[in-house]
Amino acid sequence: MSVPISLLSLTLSSFCLLLVLISRFSGGYSSSSSYAAPTRIGKGYRLISIEKTSDGGFLGHLQVNQKSNVYGPDIPLLQLYVKHESENRLRVHITDAEKQRWEVPYNLLPRDQPPAPKQAIRRSRKKPTSVLEIAGSELIFLHTIDPFSFAVTRRSNGQTLFNSSSGGADSFGEMAFKDQYLEISTQLPEDASLYGLGENTQPHGIKLYPNDPYTLYTTDKSAINLNTDLYGSHPVYMELRNVGDKPYAHAVLLLNSNGMDVFYRGNSLTYKLIGGVFDFYLFVGPTPLDVVDQYTSFIGRPAPMPYWSLGFHQCRWGYHNLSVVEDVVENYKKAKIPLDVIWNDDDHMDGHKDFTLNPINYPRPKLLAFLEKIHSIGMKYIVLIDPGIGVNSSYGVYQRAIANDVFIKYEGEPYLAQVWPGAVNFPDFLNPKTVAWWGDEIQRFHELVPVDGLWIDMNEASNFCSGKCTIPEGKQCPSGTGPGWECCLDCKNISKTRWDDPPYKINASGLQVPIGFKTIATSAVHYNGVLEYDAHSLYGFSQAIATHKALQGLEGKRPFILSRSTYVGSGKYAAHWTGDNKGTWEDLKYSISTVLNFGIFGVPMVGADICGFYPAPTEELCNRWIEVGAFYPFSRDHANYYSPRQELYQWESVTKSAQNALGMRYKLLPYLYTLTYFAHISGAPIARPLFFSFPAFKECHGLSTQFLLGSSLMVSPVLEQGETNVKALFPPGSWYNVFDMTQTVVSKGQYFTLDAPLHVVNVHLYQNTILPMQQGGMISKEARMTPFTLIVSFPAGASKGEAKGSLYLDNDELPEMKLGNGYSTYVELYATLDQGIVKVWSEVEEGKFAIDKGWIIEKVTALGVGGSEKISALEINGSPVAPDACNIELSSMKQKHLRDLEDGQENSKSLMVDITGLKLPVGENFSMSWKMGIQG
Repeated sequence: MSVPISLLSLTLSSFCLLLVLISRFSGGYSSSSSYAAPTRIGKGYRLISIEKTSDGGFLGHLQVNQKSNVYGPDIPLLQLYVKHESENRLRVHITDAEKQRWEVPYNLLPRDQPPAPKQAIRRSRKKPTSVLEIAGSELIFLHTIDPFSFAVTRRSNGQTLFNSSSGGADSFGEMAFKDQYLEISTQLPEDASLYGLGENTQPHGIKLYPNDPYTLYTTDKSAINLNTDLYGSHPVYMELRNVGDKPYAHAVLLLNSNGMDVFYRGNSLTYKLIGGVFDFYLFVGPTPLDVVDQYTSFIGRPAPMPYWSLGFHQCRWGYHNLSVVEDVVENYKKAKIPLDVIWNDDDHMDGHKDFTLNPINYPRPKLLAFLEKIHSIGMKYIVLIDPGIGVNSSYGVYQRAIANDVFIKYEGEPYLAQVWPGAVNFPDFLNPKTVAWWGDEIQRFHELVPVDGLWIDMNEASNFCSGKCTIPEGKQCPSGTGPGWECCLDCKNISKTRWDDPPYKINASGLQVPIGFKTIATSAVHYNGVLEYDAHSLYGFSQAIATHKALQGLEGKRPFILSRSTYVGSGKYAAHWTGDNKGTWEDLKYSISTVLNFGIFGVPMVGADICGFYPAPTEELCNRWIEVGAFYPFSRDHANYYSPRQELYQWESVTKSAQNALGMRYKLLPYLYTLTYFAHISGAPIARPLFFSFPAFKECHGLSTQFLLGSSLMVSPVLEQGETNVKALFPPGSWYNVFDMTQTVVSKGQYFTLDAPLHVVNVHLYQNTILPMQQGGMISKEARMTPFTLIVSFPAGASKGEAKGSLYLDNDELPEMKLGNGYSTYVELYATLDQGIVKVWSEVEEGKFAIDKGWIIEKVTALGVGGSEKISALEINGSPVAPDACNIELSSMKQKHLRDLEDGQENSKSLMVDITGLKLPVGENFSMSWKMGIQG
């Protein structure tokens, strides 16, 4: 939830105009000079010693070459620590050699600790050579002595993945390391494709674009702002390059929570940080899936998601009372549009205060009766909580917070801010006492209202005021008549410390605003003396960890948390939505890139507000948005308080599009749930760029208007107003329309123009795949119990082919998503086509759960089969089957090839074969085969 865009723009633009006029420029971003020749900060460092450590790493020391006072004095002695932490991960850690510096807390993001800085620095007995190689199985670390630089190469092909030496070029200078300014760069090949460095809205698509600004600092800045630091901070990028004809991917993480600017110039990338350390991790890949596997094995595997979370969600800021919510649920039912989860923004609260109910608009007895009703059919209910706790002496949550001393402090007192309740204090989630208090408040609230998940918003943290504030005397704040987001506290700017006014100005909010603007003052203090200056971008991450712990402790169920602010590792605890977007065609298009980026960041459960948060989408746009949003991993319609109502049933045409698109989503739920399992065990994104499956196909490296679900299901939506067809890129192979499987695209790797009237979205299944589907329904609980269909796709018309798939099933209320607990089943699916004989079979692990549930496979459909339409010799589990005797029906139908229509000739023929009436238990191994007639 955020402020209406028109008023936000007016307020912020006026402030920023004033700010620009009075601020001092100190070398950060500016539109006129950002990409001129970079200023060189000093002469770098030289290596004075290096030796092997007992843990298998290497420890060295660096001495500054020539002192420079630009952005403050240099730290004279640095400690270098290099270690191959695994076969596919290399760490390079550089910090002050003489005293401890701020790092991302090791209890928040568990990892090995480097050797502690030593007071006494001794030279190694062995003088360092000009170039030293520290070799691992695939990554090799090289360095030069003076000026110190390092490079990381790939053993298998000799490619350099990271190189901090400028080589005498003007693109960047030597490494700089000061208390509040750190700079380091790497060379890059000009033809490489880079992805990541978020969170921001990227107008040029998913690929990083040279000379676009990339600033990382968590900010309550709506997603309509392009190339601006938004809600999350993810200082990681993936690089994809082709060496010869072979693609290679790797990733670089700079684990640092301080604000930073990253300058990407096409042939180089420069980091400029305002604190912390250099803590680099390189992940070797070589495939994009390998990269996210290695990355999430380090930062934490994505959280397991309950099955119902893959259903459709409806929310709105402005459901004024319970009867409105009840009407929404009933209207979805009448419109026959699937709905699993109904949400409340802060409308349910008493005076916007967390963990409360409005006794008039959401009376508890009526709310409990409503929840009992929807829970009985499998629906769920989620509400919002903000981190700011209202300052109110009669408010129990606040009383207990004060008693437990859980708030962030400024000059010894709880830091005062303003959010929706008015004056608030912010809990300090780095404090163990806060985590315990927060868990207790969540438990108390759950006893009041048995919610099924929590939505943690405004956790960048957002503040309607700036500076040091006090509650005004003699007036109500907020007044209750004007906008609730206007600051009504008495506030003074804070600029007296170097933490509030650092020497280097990052491009905060895209305008170089002070880093304490509209958030917690950066000189405020957390637990153990930690400065907000250092920990700012960890606030939402630490809140998600505390919330996850609290929900897990309630009933032993699998938690669902949606968080606006995220950091490296947030996906282990929470899902994410892309924040406050706008109902425009541009925002629809941008949403795809942001969703795909979060898959790379290890947060695969992600989506955008369908139809846009800010007013107001057109009817046509909402049609097209649900056709995209039905295939976001997290699918939710959400709107602003000041927007017209935009539930999907509000328009007859949108109702039809929703029935179509969400109807397919609900049939695909077993596939989507299996993808969440793979995300949890390997980090594999649910929604992926096409290059994940086709990395050698360069044409898709920058494609941001289509995406994959898993490895094989491609969504090609309409993203332009007034269009009734879509130009879609098809990587080489055979693709089948899942809405009409007789429609086939056979591609050599080119664009095709597809029909896409208003209610149609093009979704295609790639060859060599077995796709598990069910029959759908209005709620995931009922859809989950319908019979299964297996869709087997072969290359169209081929005489030989193979296909594979998988299916994961479990009790989705259990906290863990794994095999071996007696409440899960995993099925590997296989198929072959050889000389007219089709074989399909399964290999089941731990089938008892699926057997007890009674799940069966009722239908098998094979696509792309060659031969005549005659089907014979059906065998199931090794025994011949007479279809008439078993109520099994066999049929075939010719498929239409879009390539044939374009080429004007019948180059190949293929069939769709259906076998229905099966009763194959999912939990038991099965095999079946049949023979296709020989084509005359």
